[in-house]
Amino acid sequence: MQFLDFEKPIADLYEQLEKLKENGEKSGVDVSATVNEYAQKINDTKQQIYNNLTSWQKVQLSRHPDRPYTLEYIERMTENFVELHGDRNVKDDKAMVGGFADLDGETVMFIGQQKGVNTKMRQIRNFGMANPEGYRKALRLMKLAERFNKPIITLIDTPGAYPGLEAEERGQGEAIARNLFEMVKLRVPVICVIIGEGASGGALGIGIGDRIFMLENSWYTVISPENCSTILWRSWNYKEKAAEELKLTSGYMSQFGLVDGVIPEPIGGAHSAHEEMAEILKKRLKETLAELRKIDPDARIEQRIDKFSNMGFFEER
Repeated sequence: MQFLDFEKPIADLYEQLEKLKENGEKSGVDVSATVNEYAQKINDTKQQIYNNLTSWQKVQLSRHPDRPYTLEYIERMTENFVELHGDRNVKDDKAMVGGFADLDGETVMFIGQQKGVNTKMRQIRNFGMANPEGYRKALRLMKLAERFNKPIITLIDTPGAYPGLEAEERGQGEAIARNLFEMVKLRVPVICVIIGEGASGGALGIGIGDRIFMLENSWYTVISPENCSTILWRSWNYKEKAAEELKLTSGYMSQFGLVDGVIPEPIGGAHSAHEEMAEILKKRLKETLAELRKIDPDARIEQRIDKFSNMGFFEER
């Protein structure tokens, strides 16, 4: 288990607990009562730390190396996942994954960014930064789901669309814009969930839906705190201040009406309880799908358009 800097008190308690268990085994002394006390201390410390996280600490949690990614959620929540590949134009973008899966008896199209679980896979997945063909693949799969009248669930976790020259040459901006245009008109229910990082157009390219949710320790904004700090202060040293000023956490996004709800994470974050987090997410997805099925497709599209048209704050003079 890996711990972030602000989780050091928790790490220290775990270390003490392991030493206690080890000493108990060596000496043959019953230490179960003390073990229970330490377990309670760990839980209390987690409560104290995780109930008072700063915006930057939540950004750090969203990037935790042990945090579950798209394919793990699909594996834990569904059965019979069939991954579909390629945009039928350039190639198969490994940073964007998708396919049909069985969600408790209902066929659903899942689409999302995948970062990779180790160094080699992160390189293959391009750290979750999709190229234009990734967004075109996503749109192809959405249209396929619409053709067969299957709902769509997108799982968003990206530091942004790939900013390389070759991506721009192949139409990165157009690919994302086309997705926005087409997603708003889809006749099937669409649910979008930010499960980790939700940065810029890279997130928005699969982020237009009837319901938008965020996991508790995720973030969603136009630019990362580091890049914002670099632009405003010419240094990454102000990334914590930038994170606060951007109001990028799930609480702020819900308060501003930019997302429809916040999905709570287990105490200790999603990275500390993968199975529990998957069950929490699955429950919310099933409830929301049941709600959306009752709405006429034309009415759903109208509501979707109104939702995004009414976002933001402005003043006319």
